[in-house]
Amino acid sequence: MEAGGVPLEARGSAGEVFLVALRLGMTSFGGPVAHVAYFRDEYVGRRRWLDDQAFSELVALANVLPGPSSSQLGIAVGALRAGKLGGLAAWLGFTLPSAALMTAFALGVSGSDVEDAGWLHGLELAATAVVATALVQMARTLAPDLLRLALAAAAAATVLAVGGAAVQVAAIAAGALAGAVLLRGGDEPAAVHVRFPVGRRLAAA
Repeated sequence: MEAGGVPLEARGSAGEVFLVALRLGMTSFGGPVAHVAYFRDEYVGRRRWLDDQAFSELVALANVLPGPSSSQLGIAVGALRAGKLGGLAAWLGFTLPSAALMTAFALGVSGSDVEDAGWLHGLELAATAVVATALVQMARTLAPDLLRLALAAAAAATVLAVGGAAVQVAAIAAGALAGAVLLRGGDEPAAVHVRFPVGRRLAAA
């Protein structure tokens, strides 16, 4: 893998990936959007397993593929860090504990009214703060000028105002078209080459 022209090879162990993903799986709260923020803080900010540009490429890829984007993102980071076993370890560490904790929580509050619970609202506010911080940090890399910032703001406003999967796809397509037309001839970002240790047969399976 190369990011910003600097080669990044898989140089960790599956055990390391599993322990980090396990902690994230047991502490991340707020849904897929918040998970991406937690991932960025952990994998880019603290551990520097990859840089912002490579991370943003993986986020974009995970969001255009069907399925849970945060889980796919975690698997991709794990695979880049420690190969196939790293991807599997990331999935096990992040997904299974989360499912077990959610099931236990659901059974525990069964029959209770938690709609207006203060502690639950506090968790939501904490997750919102994490997402907002990650959004600002990623914007500095992905939208460094006024034009790209305006495109991002327009897409966000459209999705928030209308909602629905079709609108999200339309916003992505419109952003790609606008970028191709308005940013043509501008400075090209450094190439990001991500090579996963997965063959075509395994990928197809």
